Amino acid sequence: MKKTDIIALGELNVDLILNDINGLPTVGKEIIAEKMVMTLGSSTAIFAANAATLGAEVAFMGMVGHDDFGAFVKNNLRQKGVETSFISESDNYSTGLTVVLSYKEDRANVTYPGAMNFMGINEINGDAIKNAKHVHISSLFMQEALHRDIVGILKLIKKSGATISLDTQWDPSEKWDLDYRQILPMVDVFMPNETELKALTRTDNIKDAIERIRDYANVAVIKKGSNGSLMLKQNGELKNLPACININVVDTVGAGDSFNAGFIHAFVKGESLEECQEAGNITGAVNTTAAGGTGAFISKDKVSEIACRQFGKILSL
Repeated sequence: MKKTDIIALGELNVDLILNDINGLPTVGKEIIAEKMVMTLGSSTAIFAANAATLGAEVAFMGMVGHDDFGAFVKNNLRQKGVETSFISESDNYSTGLTVVLSYKEDRANVTYPGAMNFMGINEINGDAIKNAKHVHISSLFMQEALHRDIVGILKLIKKSGATISLDTQWDPSEKWDLDYRQILPMVDVFMPNETELKALTRTDNIKDAIERIRDYANVAVIKKGSNGSLMLKQNGELKNLPACININVVDTVGAGDSFNAGFIHAFVKGESLEECQEAGNITGAVNTTAAGGTGAFISKDKVSEIACRQFGKILSL
């Protein structure tokens, strides 16, 4: 029997989030941020922590340094109910760090990848994969070894019988050197945002981007921020779902990852794709009510309470 609902496979780092910043940074000058939060970072870790809070059995597979930041990351994951025994500790590389400059509905990030760059197919625990129902992969372009080995990794996961979701996230090099025609047929749920999909397909509008992936994607759900989400089903049907609007956004760090957590938690439970999309929209909105990617996900009951009180939505968990 499959023992783990979801394995989150990917990057781990600490997020140092600066809010209420007085202007944009300029080389040679200094500006002030009124608020600062240090929290669990990385898209994959935020996804894992929030999916576990929603009730899924989640394990993490990644790499950190043998340092204080690595201990911080693992402790935070364990506190959220995520199994950390498959996380490797490196004596050669430090744990990654992202400095987030948060400006209302947008942000600028500076990331030191560290140990996350060095986890490839040789570091994958095959026995753990065999015991998983689903594997979620995120931030592919942020991880050199994972990016290099992605085809072999996807084949390994598919051979184990697990389903797969993929959120490539942004490519810092902006090369977008990923053969989506080869990759997407192996992915059960593809989860880019609108900007990333256009960049990956080298198009300048969402309609053309969808046409580029239509023949290759099984299910694609495209996150559109305050405009909601758009789902492309295997039969070609498109489902646009308006966002749950938060008029008092604290920050948007991790909103897309929280969308992924809600969607994939429902997906693993066997809910319909429409119910998965609704769950994603709700959890993405809940994320914006507190600082950091996991700040609003204190407990399953708290997430449900925020969804009902602030957005008038019932989140079926």
